[in-house]
Amino acid sequence: MELIISGRQMKLTEGIKSYINDKINRLEKYLEPESEIKVTVRAKKERQKIEVTIIPIKGPIVRAEEVQPDLYSAIDIVYDKLTRQIVKYKNRLKDKSQSKKSIRLDNIEMEEEINEQEDSFEKEIFIDRRKKFNVKPMSVEEAILQMELLGHNFYMFRNQDTYEINIAYKRKTRGYGVIEHE
Repeated sequence: MELIISGRQMKLTEGIKSYINDKINRLEKYLEPESEIKVTVRAKKERQKIEVTIIPIKGPIVRAEEVQPDLYSAIDIVYDKLTRQIVKYKNRLKDKSQSKKSIRLDNIEMEEEINEQEDSFEKEIFIDRRKKFNVKPMSVEEAILQMELLGHNFYMFRNQDTYEINIAYKRKTRGYGVIEHE
């Protein structure tokens, strides 16, 4: 298991790194040894934010983040979130008699760009963040599972049947929806 810990807008102490390492290493029992885990810690005044992304060799990406005044409590909460997500995913696969290879979203690469323009307040539309990632073919069910594991309300994917880009989303009422190109 490869663990990458980085700090933004703060310098990470050995104590923080050690605490993160101890907590994240407890997840090792759920993950393949080749899995990569990226941890990013940010600090702004009273807001301590931790983001953890688990990129397994096989299976879905699992992500959690938390903001707290105390960094150690944020780490604990993120660990609990990740554990629940992983256990939920494994139980769901067991319930549906699927193998862990059913999710094909391997090695997603995300890039974040912060658009820093001085005149941004004068414009009506301001793009604050951009993400780029590879879109792998998958079924609608797999896309919804991936969306749930990431904790998002929508998820863009390539439909394995049509090879078109689709968007799965959570409806305000019960259920999910899919947006397809006409």
